[in-house]
Amino acid sequence: MTAVASDRRVLLSELEQLVSEERNPRTMGIDLMATPEIVATINAEDRLVPEAVGKTLPQVAQAVEAIVAAFGKGGRLVYIGAGTSGRLGVLDASECPPTFGVPPTMVVGLIAGGLGALVSAVEGAEDNAEAGAADLRAIELTADDVVVGIAVSGRTPYVIGALDYARSLGAVTVGLTCNPASTIAGLADISIAPLVGPEVVTGSTRLKSGTAQKLVLNMLSTASMIRIGKTYQNLMVDVRTSNEKLLARAVRIVMQATDCPEEVAEAALQRTGNEVKLAILVILTGLDVEAARAAMARSGGFLRRALEA
Repeated sequence: MTAVASDRRVLLSELEQLVSEERNPRTMGIDLMATPEIVATINAEDRLVPEAVGKTLPQVAQAVEAIVAAFGKGGRLVYIGAGTSGRLGVLDASECPPTFGVPPTMVVGLIAGGLGALVSAVEGAEDNAEAGAADLRAIELTADDVVVGIAVSGRTPYVIGALDYARSLGAVTVGLTCNPASTIAGLADISIAPLVGPEVVTGSTRLKSGTAQKLVLNMLSTASMIRIGKTYQNLMVDVRTSNEKLLARAVRIVMQATDCPEEVAEAALQRTGNEVKLAILVILTGLDVEAARAAMARSGGFLRRALEA
């Protein structure tokens, strides 16, 4: 047997053990279904995902606490994955600056094969464990960071290499997989493994597994940002006004938070350089801009604390 054939046999054996690679008995005849039945079947399978994710909430909360602690030390949240998993991580990271007003270096998304892999597959990139470690070295990973390795199978060499390197530095590691008994689940300090079961189309893990990953990533970033004061009530008070839509949203947020007319919100935003938190604080307290800025600094950036003080 050649080395290639031997490696393939090992891989086949590994795939046979993965829940995400099993055949779904409920969709064996999906190729015979009419369109309404196909989409209804997919929808029925998708409804299983939130329940599976719900069973992992203790681990998600544990990861959020670690991320908040990292942010408090000046550390970063680093997502790393291959294929769909990597794309979802990059997507979540890229949404944090406009939504929460954080620098793009605070939440980082890395994908096997580099940014070109976002739009087209880079063959073999996920099989290179050293590349995972190299990509973390390239961003100068430290022990203050949290690394979330994302891989549905839980066996992707690129992600395993990254987690091994992160652990060697003392960084907190999180494994996000859909196979609880996988290598990554056992390697990471915190394992988040929603068991969504086999896919509608066997092995197409961009479906239920990808949806589960997206839900978890939403919680990791959003809950962490809430914990560090990036919201007031349920409003995005650190939103960046980088385009007309976001400027309109900022006006609306100020109106919602203060129950003021549009013209008052616009005037307050103009006075504060479009800083939503400051505009709200100025309207609700009557402070001038500099006094409001000082109050925000004393509160550590938490608008509610500044208002209570």
